[in-house]
Amino acid sequence: MKTRYTDDVLQGHQVITRLNVDELPVGCHRFWFRPQENGIGQSWHLPVVVYRGEQTANAPKVMITAGVHGDELNGVITAQKIIQHLAEQAVVGTVVIVPTVNVSGMLMHTRDFILSDPDASPTNLNRIFPGNPEGDAAQRYIASIWYDLLAPNADIAVDLHTQTRGAAYPLYVFADYRIPQTVKMARLMNPDCIFDDPGDDGVLETVWNRSGVPSITVEVGAGKVLQPDMIARSVDGVINILKSEGVLEGGVSQPQYECYEGKKIFTVRATLGGFALPQVEIGDRVEIGQLVAVQYDSFGDEIQRYHAPASGYVLSVNLDPMREPGTLLVRLIQ
Repeated sequence: MKTRYTDDVLQGHQVITRLNVDELPVGCHRFWFRPQENGIGQSWHLPVVVYRGEQTANAPKVMITAGVHGDELNGVITAQKIIQHLAEQAVVGTVVIVPTVNVSGMLMHTRDFILSDPDASPTNLNRIFPGNPEGDAAQRYIASIWYDLLAPNADIAVDLHTQTRGAAYPLYVFADYRIPQTVKMARLMNPDCIFDDPGDDGVLETVWNRSGVPSITVEVGAGKVLQPDMIARSVDGVINILKSEGVLEGGVSQPQYECYEGKKIFTVRATLGGFALPQVEIGDRVEIGQLVAVQYDSFGDEIQRYHAPASGYVLSVNLDPMREPGTLLVRLIQ
């Protein structure tokens, strides 16, 4: 497979429709990747940065993605900070960074990919990998990204996310504990907690792992907000992984935070519509039956109390107090 160049240059960078990093010379390369056209015949463009260093016998290819969900911006800024950091480093092997995967969602300030087809619903891109080149616009978009950009160019992968809008996570990693390399990567992130994640169909992390490329999903705090402390910790974690893989020189930093590792998730959801106030904070340890949220009606009268269905670590709480029935209030990991 060869890199497929177009005749177009956008903002000073070559536009491509296929990438093969093995063809690139040593140095930093910046491209716009064009997966497909949108509904008015213009093209979506994804920024791609490749750091190509000395190619030793065991030099890895590392893929870093962000922005699969359009409202998860801490991950995007983390990817950009990694780009800035690597500009000043000597790299061994290859690092590919795609900081904004879901261009449609980012422009529309939404989690999902927005299709122009009036018969199509918004699509959660992280449920349809590796895509389908004969499917709808979202399926074709992901198929092009997977087959022509991501899959040929990675030995290990890190996918950066956040909790969606209206709720928050700590620095939190999904890792498949059946794959030792993913557990090692997760712990190198120095996170607050790790979930033993066997993976769901259609999730990028799962598709990577099933393809033989060890991968983790890193949740960098809350959606649609800027959290510099979370971003800095996530950058440090990814750099830790790169050092461990021999991509960068330097010693691996030791964990600075207590990490909770769990295998089960319990989600407390609203049963009524109203305004919910969490009674716990992220990182708290709770016991079964403990009060975790109180909900009020539009007059400020208490209408419901919610209690922990199990003991565990508080993984997520709602930031948006207005909650419909079925929406998240508190999530626990055990």
